[in-house]
Order: sequence, then C-alpha cells, then structure tokens
Amino acid sequence: MAPPSRPSRPTSAPTSGPAAAPGPGSWGHDEIQSNVRLSAQAVKVLAHPLRSRLLSQLRRLGSASATELAGVLDTNSGATSYHLRKLESVGLVLDTEAGKGKERLWRAASEQHSWLASDFADDEDAETALNWLERDYVRHFAHQAERWLDIAPTWPGDWADHLGLNDNVALVTREQLVAMRGEIEEVLQKYRRVGQGNPQAKRVAVYTYAYPVDLDRVPSA
Repeated sequence: MAPPSRPSRPTSAPTSGPAAAPGPGSWGHDEIQSNVRLSAQAVKVLAHPLRSRLLSQLRRLGSASATELAGVLDTNSGATSYHLRKLESVGLVLDTEAGKGKERLWRAASEQHSWLASDFADDEDAETALNWLERDYVRHFAHQAERWLDIAPTWPGDWADHLGLNDNVALVTREQLVAMRGEIEEVLQKYRRVGQGNPQAKRVAVYTYAYPVDLDRVPSA
C-alpha cells in the first residue's frame, strides 16, 4: 500500500509466511493479491452493509458458497448470491470454479484494499459511498474492540498484556505525517506473514487511525 492509503478495516491482520503453507482464510495464498486500490465504482459497490461483511468473511474463511455465507451472516442465500455477483463485477471477489453443481464457490480477490480520499474528489457519489464505508469500519472496530474487552480476561496474561488499545500524539508536518504512516506500514508488512507455520501464532487485527487533535484548526492549502 502507498503510505497514505488506508487498509480495509473489517478484516483481521494476516499472519502468514512466503515459504510456509497458507494460513487461515485467504491470507498467504499465492494466487491472492496482497492489496487492491479501490476504484470509484468499487467503493460505490462496497458501500453496503452486507457486501462489506461478505468480503470480510471471504477473507476470513478463504472460500465459501453463498449458502455458507448466508448461514454465517444470518441472511438468505438469494440475497447473498446477488451481492456476491455485485462484488464480482468490480473485481473484489472471484468465482473459484470449484463449486459443485450450480453452487459457486467464492473467494476474495485480495487480502485487503486501500484508497486515497483524493481519488474520488470529483465524484460526489463515490465520496458519499466512501464516507459511509469509513464510518461503517469505525463502527465495526468499536464493536470488535468491545468484544475483545469482554473476553480479554479469558486469554493468557502474556497475550492480553500486548493486545488492546494504545494511543500516541505526534507533532508533525504533512510530509512528516506521510513518512510516519509509511514507516508504520513497513513494520506491519514485516510482520504480516511472519507467524505462518507456527501453531502458536494468532491472527491479530492492527488498526491505524490518525486524526488532528485540534479539529477546528484547519491548515491552509
């Protein structure tokens, strides 16, 4: 990903390694792209509560039929099939061609996706879709974070001590902010697949979210 790009928020961070067998879900498979940059059409298609969850589940599960996904997401297979075809139309999911009979088996086309808000500056519909999508990701993060707080006491202390919330403040120029985000991304890429093949490794979702502390002090162009 380019440093200012934002990864897909509803997916867990992958843990896999280039020399080992593929890990859980779609992560670590050679035929899966690491990242895809969202087009305006793709963001418009993805900005839908069921489609966003379908893509996340395929990344988590690796491959699944519409019926299986409907069971996981508590919807009907007809609606699931329709929305999978919509995602396929913009290259976010693929038919594996390994389904049985008339049932298609789907997988995600990439491990994650990214975007730049400026990509959609001249497309009001895409801007609206991206605004919804980002807010949906924030809601998903809050939900998952609270679920973790609920079950954290059941995890070993040497794991729980290093999971959960951490926040910092940096005083930076725009150029320094871009560089900082790029360095953070490099660290995440370094550890992206490092645990594959180790039965002790767990998938860990790592979110980065930068915002200005002084929200009302807008910088000059």
